[in-house]
Amino acid sequence: MRIFADRLPEQLAKQLSNVYLIFGNEPLLLQESREAIQKTAKEQGFEERHRFVIDNSLDWNQVYDCTQALSLFSSRQIIELELPESGVNAAIAKELLAISEHIHSDILLILIGTKLTKAQENAKWFKALSNQGHWVSCLTPDISRLPQFVQARCRQIGLSPDPEAIQMLAQWHEGNLFALTQSLEKLALQYPDGKLTLVRLEESLSRHNHFTPFHWSDALLAGKGNRAQRILRQLEAEGVEPVILLRSVQRELSLLLQMQQQMKQMPIGQIFEKHRIWQSKKPLYNAALTRVSISQLHSLFALLTQAELMTKTQYEQSPWPLIHQLSVEFCIPSASIPSHA
Repeated sequence: MRIFADRLPEQLAKQLSNVYLIFGNEPLLLQESREAIQKTAKEQGFEERHRFVIDNSLDWNQVYDCTQALSLFSSRQIIELELPESGVNAAIAKELLAISEHIHSDILLILIGTKLTKAQENAKWFKALSNQGHWVSCLTPDISRLPQFVQARCRQIGLSPDPEAIQMLAQWHEGNLFALTQSLEKLALQYPDGKLTLVRLEESLSRHNHFTPFHWSDALLAGKGNRAQRILRQLEAEGVEPVILLRSVQRELSLLLQMQQQMKQMPIGQIFEKHRIWQSKKPLYNAALTRVSISQLHSLFALLTQAELMTKTQYEQSPWPLIHQLSVEFCIPSASIPSHA
């Protein structure tokens, strides 16, 4: 049975299932769902937890051994299986199907993976496991659902935002729910009466210089080089993971490249409508599209790729100089950028 992550607490309060399939692309919802299931399971006597990352080196016999334990002789077991980002191949599917036949009342299986494809939803292993429990959908709320998500999060911690505050919070934190959660927790401490207005948000963020990667990407789109560098220096000092910034700018570069190519066939207003660009962000994208050429976008992508490779493979070198270079070049009109040849 499929449920959305925000409804999981209600389901757990009613009954703990033997199987939970947690799939999606939103790290915060994946983490919160896993923790909520673990907490409920622990309260019901599941004291041992075994975590396995599925790859070519996994010894599946270790997983099967965990399913043999019975509570008469040992603690009830939580078995967590993390699927590879590449998905489920035939060999993994065969093992998952076999695991589905070993589930019993002293076993709680949690399977964690990225966004599901239709093929996976229809696969035998998925149907066999989902029939024994729940599929928890952890997809990032899209632009149209994000204000509703913000409002629900505010309600959970006793905040009462007005409509303008909800829209502003959604705009500032689109694509980064971890940052949204942190912001709301700080606002709840700062304003005990729980009332959030646009003025209070702006005062709070100004007073605490609370920058997110999305303030940085907005500055990049607007071509405000000094502001972008100031924000980037603070994010670096706060220990923000480089990969978060790279993902943020990758999204903007991909979107700009699509828009630049589409401008040959359709007017800009139609393009904004197609990509559901917020009214308040249209001037930012207008500025970027006017300033940044297609060849410059390809050059920025090359820098992005270089920084990402360094982040993932060259641990002795810092990717920050490349990120700063990307930040500077994003804000310069394409005609002013020297060749890297």
